[in-house]
Amino acid sequence: MPQKRRSQSWTELKQAGNECFRAGQYGEAVNLYSQSIQLLEKSGQKKKEDLGILYSNRAASYLKDGNCSECIKDCTTSLELIPFGFKALLRRASAYEALERYRQAYVDYKTVLQIDWNIPAAHDGVNRMTKALTDIDGPSWREKLPPIPTVPMSVKESLAQAASLAPSPQQNSVTDNKKKGPEAVKKAKALKEEGNVFVKKGEHKKAVEKYTQSLGQDPTEVTTYTNRALCYLSLKMYKEAINDCDEALRLDSANIKAFYRRAQANKELKNKKSAIEDLNSVLKNDPNNMAAQKLLQEVQKMK
Repeated sequence: MPQKRRSQSWTELKQAGNECFRAGQYGEAVNLYSQSIQLLEKSGQKKKEDLGILYSNRAASYLKDGNCSECIKDCTTSLELIPFGFKALLRRASAYEALERYRQAYVDYKTVLQIDWNIPAAHDGVNRMTKALTDIDGPSWREKLPPIPTVPMSVKESLAQAASLAPSPQQNSVTDNKKKGPEAVKKAKALKEEGNVFVKKGEHKKAVEKYTQSLGQDPTEVTTYTNRALCYLSLKMYKEAINDCDEALRLDSANIKAFYRRAQANKELKNKKSAIEDLNSVLKNDPNNMAAQKLLQEVQKMK
């Protein structure tokens, strides 16, 4: 009498799904991940993280197969189970982008960068979405964005130590998350100081390099963003200056330097309304700021 075939566990099904994904068999990977999800959910085991990973993995398969709507659904479910899971955010951003839902894609890419500044796919995504949204909505495109969530520091620390998810699509390849310990912060400070020295010498390109290296070590230091924004202004790289000021204001919503430097960049880009709004924010916090008063007068005369 033939032996009855042993049923596969959810972990075995997941592993089989991973192998199909690696082999480019995305439809079969979806099927295996679905079986694994069903088994785990039926088991009654409270394994939120494992379920979140399975949904994210199935989302990756959907994305590779061109099924962006299902990818978005699975990523959203994964993020409910593992808040701020960066791979689910990246996959959802890619799916939103493919469906030309650029505002939602921008929000997810920016959220990823709050978690880990060293993710090239997220930087590239932000740049693409910025260009697309500027073309569609003009200079005031930021006003039409959905809210960008603030990632709590506790989440950043826990995610930095979390085990990586199963194989991700090549377009979502990322550098390893690294915990920003005391040594990293110390190195970041030293690199920032080197950047400051270059600024005093008027060597803004070299300063940008140092500030960028510093942010790679500690992406939560507000003054490094505003310092690099100053360099970008000197190099006439106004969009980059605005991006850095945006990041600074995400970390410190009342940062006067960020508002002022973003206003300077917006003035050069002829974004009169945005420049006025930023200068009013400066003067609200510092009514006697002579530089802001003078710049506001100049901007108000613009046609």
